[in-house]
Amino acid sequence: MFPRNAWYVACTPDEIDEKPLGRQICGEHIVFYRGADGQVAALEDFCPHRGARLSLGQVCEGQLVCGYHGLVMGCDGRTVSMPSQRVGAFPAIRVFPVVERHGFVWVWPGDPAQADPARIHHLFWADSPDWAYGGGLYHVRCDYRLMIDNLMDLTHETYVHSTSIGQKEIDETPVSTKTEGDEIVTSRFMDNVMAPPFWRANLRGNHLPDDQPVDRWQVCRFTAPSHVMIEVGVALAGQGGYHAPSDQKVYSIVVDFITPETETSHWYFWGMARNFNVKDKALTAQIRENQGKVFAEDMAVLEAQQQNLLAFPGRKLLSLNIDAGGVRSRRIIERLVAEEQQAAQPAAAQAA
Repeated sequence: MFPRNAWYVACTPDEIDEKPLGRQICGEHIVFYRGADGQVAALEDFCPHRGARLSLGQVCEGQLVCGYHGLVMGCDGRTVSMPSQRVGAFPAIRVFPVVERHGFVWVWPGDPAQADPARIHHLFWADSPDWAYGGGLYHVRCDYRLMIDNLMDLTHETYVHSTSIGQKEIDETPVSTKTEGDEIVTSRFMDNVMAPPFWRANLRGNHLPDDQPVDRWQVCRFTAPSHVMIEVGVALAGQGGYHAPSDQKVYSIVVDFITPETETSHWYFWGMARNFNVKDKALTAQIRENQGKVFAEDMAVLEAQQQNLLAFPGRKLLSLNIDAGGVRSRRIIERLVAEEQQAAQPAAAQAA
């Protein structure tokens, strides 16, 4: 269950620098590449000749060449040429709206007429020299909503990430959840605690002591269809916590773009944006490595959870107060999917 009329992160620009990329998104097989003008193109990954995957071909002078019989495909979904063949009657293949912005390539798998680039998630930090970003990509074999549940309830950190970002105060501190239009926000503020290993390292990265009590915060924000931005950080205790001056804290945004592949798998674009020591590339690499290990722990849990859910489809799951963020996020997703299905019914009836 996923909305189709939405912008999803499809890939990062470096993934299409040298060759076409095939990726399944919301059940659609799509090939991404750069055309002759350097702009990103997104087409149905299907050669109209014999159905081969165009992504297994190559890009030659900005044109996509099928690796099976040399058919040349244009960015408009129409066949340009094929060795010794007439191609004028070849059917066009589907073209997907695609935009390169904020360091990501975004695709719209739904109705092209509704694909307004203004609806792409705004990332203020991505275009600012005052912020640094490092991240990665995981292919996760579970329903993308399980990842949203995971990110909107960080109580699991005490147990899943006990050696990095977990601490008992997460369990002991209540979480608040609120709805802001089509966004869900959960927040937790822990005062006068000792920083766990991951945050001790970041304190050192900002030239702050790592052996003093801190005030820690976690503010998770879900934005439909499947984006979760988490404001996280620690400040030396008594300096204002979340609002402490920059020289008394380490503050970051955990970036989570969760792109459905199938009903039981997704692409997880993860990273961290920070506004301290932004020119320190070694620090960026260190944070990325440590964060990657943390998310790998999540992946192991979620993939096993998915297998359990498939094995016991009739089992009812419990919802506690800590699950409120994920539950409300799912309601928004369900509403968007229902609205799309309802809008599609008159068109289907008219076609019949």
